[in-house]
Amino acid sequence: MKFRGVMTAIVTPMQEGNVDAGGLRLLVRKQIEGGIHGIVACGSTGEGATLTDDECAYVVEQVVDEVLGRVPVIAGVGARSTHGAVAQAQAAEKAGADALLVVTPAYNKPTQAGLISHFLTVAENTRLPICLYNVPGRTAVDMLPATVAELAKHERIVAIKEATGSLERAAAIRALVGPEFAMMSGDDFTVMPFLAAGGDGVISVISNILPAAMVEMFDATEWKKLDRSVELHLRLQPVMHAMFVESNPIPVKTAAAWLAIIPSAELRLPLSPLTEGAAEVVERALVDAGLRPNREAGPRSSLGPSDLPDRDVTEARTVEMSSNAKLEG
Repeated sequence: MKFRGVMTAIVTPMQEGNVDAGGLRLLVRKQIEGGIHGIVACGSTGEGATLTDDECAYVVEQVVDEVLGRVPVIAGVGARSTHGAVAQAQAAEKAGADALLVVTPAYNKPTQAGLISHFLTVAENTRLPICLYNVPGRTAVDMLPATVAELAKHERIVAIKEATGSLERAAAIRALVGPEFAMMSGDDFTVMPFLAAGGDGVISVISNILPAAMVEMFDATEWKKLDRSVELHLRLQPVMHAMFVESNPIPVKTAAAWLAIIPSAELRLPLSPLTEGAAEVVERALVDAGLRPNREAGPRSSLGPSDLPDRDVTEARTVEMSSNAKLEG
């Protein structure tokens, strides 16, 4: 498969503490209808850090089944340890994923040599293509361009999601790797200039709620219709900023629920509901973009919530999106 175009890092719908299979399938259908080029499940936006390994495999299975081969499905791999990352990669492969998005291991703060060993070990223990994921703002470790270039020599390491937001970094990586190595932006704010600097696409947050608009911006840039590309880039900026007014995915999951894209904005702790001040920012940005958010709770998914196989206890309680949400013991 080829990493290219607009790929959505989808949220993970939940109800009553469980993954909501019906809401997940509804979201995937709307992504396909919006013309998206790929779907990333169980990444940062999908709350992969608080899902169990069983839940991640379940989410990937559901997405693969709903997609029916129409677009690639990429599974997030986010373990802190290398052996944990290998286990997640193999589970995603078994679940039917087309590729892996493997993030730098958080908290450990490995050296660049340690990162090389980590990613090569994962690559040697799966048959799937791998997209590296560099997001130092979350993991506290930065994968430098020379490290990316070294890893790009492996036949299964074929792309990077670069989420520093630095166009200088994007240019430095492009100068060290061949044109066949894909560079995907992990920063919605800079997608258009990132593409102009040699990027191949974006793994997007905002496309959860505006897939068609992001695809149109990508197409306009690809087709050298720069006036239209710049117009869309500027028009989407207020919504992009609103989606990060609090920690991702709190705002985008809330917006998706308000727009009836998913049934519920339920989150899993330690993520908590959008605060009222932030909610006003999100609502205003959506209205100004011509959307019609409805803060009232929508109908429950007819297919969810769904109990997961082989899961005795939920790893963390969830909270319902509400200004007066209360935690139970």
